[in-house]
Amino acid sequence: MSDFFSAMPLAQDTVRRMLAQLRSVPALAERYADVLALDSLEDLVHVPVMRKDDMNVALEHLRPRALQGATWTFQSGGSTGMPKLGYAPTGLYMEEVFEQWKALGPDDVFVNGWGAGKLWGAHYLMAAYADLAGCTGLGLGSITKGEYDFWLELFADRRVTAIGGTPSVLRPIFAHARAVGLKLPDLRAVLWLGEGWNPGLDDDLPAVAPNARRWGLYGSTETWVVGTNTPQCAVDVWHPLPSQLVHVGPDQLIDVTSLKPHGLNPALRYQTGDAGEWVRCTCGVPSRALRVLGRRNGEVKFRGVHFVNVDALIGTITGQPGVAQVQLVITEYADRPSLMEVLIVPRRDAAPDLAGRVREHILGTEIGGPNTMFHRDPDALVVRLVDALVHNERTGKVPDLVERYEP
Repeated sequence: MSDFFSAMPLAQDTVRRMLAQLRSVPALAERYADVLALDSLEDLVHVPVMRKDDMNVALEHLRPRALQGATWTFQSGGSTGMPKLGYAPTGLYMEEVFEQWKALGPDDVFVNGWGAGKLWGAHYLMAAYADLAGCTGLGLGSITKGEYDFWLELFADRRVTAIGGTPSVLRPIFAHARAVGLKLPDLRAVLWLGEGWNPGLDDDLPAVAPNARRWGLYGSTETWVVGTNTPQCAVDVWHPLPSQLVHVGPDQLIDVTSLKPHGLNPALRYQTGDAGEWVRCTCGVPSRALRVLGRRNGEVKFRGVHFVNVDALIGTITGQPGVAQVQLVITEYADRPSLMEVLIVPRRDAAPDLAGRVREHILGTEIGGPNTMFHRDPDALVVRLVDALVHNERTGKVPDLVERYEP
């Protein structure tokens, strides 16, 4: 199959329209000036990839408006910086998702556990999906640990059949239910989007809700939903929507061209920051599927001289027995050398010496080997076991790398 193939009606016209929009942005006109014609989708190979900063510049100039209904504005991802905005019309393009992905039906009682407000779109995205499914919805939003017992009892009483949220938000809820012995026998579907699946849920769900299966969506505020995942799919494999033209470059970086005729974000070869590869899915769908290999965060400079590859370090730690989740935290201090912390959420069956074992593993790799400052200054590296990773309070999303400054 061609890398730039789509059966979407009017796909070429949509691509040309986005190119014209981007050329109308003064700050971007020059970078698209050499793209003379798009006689076929194959010509997209000559179009430069777009990154988040390019999209922000384009949207600031274009300020898109929906042809009908409201124009909704949302912030991208789990960032803790200034909002990176994206736009969508009423309905958030969920009709196409519902045609391909049947996570909910009219008999379901669905708990929407994504936080509402503060410019994050997931709560409203799933509300639009629930409307199409015709189910009974409970708009829960974010809850605190002290509220878990009350809401879990309500879920059991109302015979909730589906619950959705960011995996890092769902995990402590189900872990608490398991700890207190609460069961949700009617729960059949756990919907997730916003980050990768949390493997700790695989530990807790069989004890709390043995009939529950996972249903995932993959995308971003810039692209909206790119692909879907069902219980029959591997947890990291996605089936692209017909309107999303997904391309995997030679460096494995994914870029997406949105072919929605009335799309508001000019996502023309938008690079998501994730790496991927084409595979055949175990679910049996014959068309090729996209395996997302994770973020490509690249290198970060530590103490001004030592480059650490975030993806490589997290990858080597994640493969260690007993590790459920990993996060790097680099703290810069005004009056002493900076510190790198490796935070680990352990699996339930992890050995007591997990932190020490992971530290020794890091020191034995190229990243932390004898020629690095981790050997010259043992205090530069700390490995800690934690119940939860540092997360964005607005979205619940967990970044791979957190950088802090302490005066």
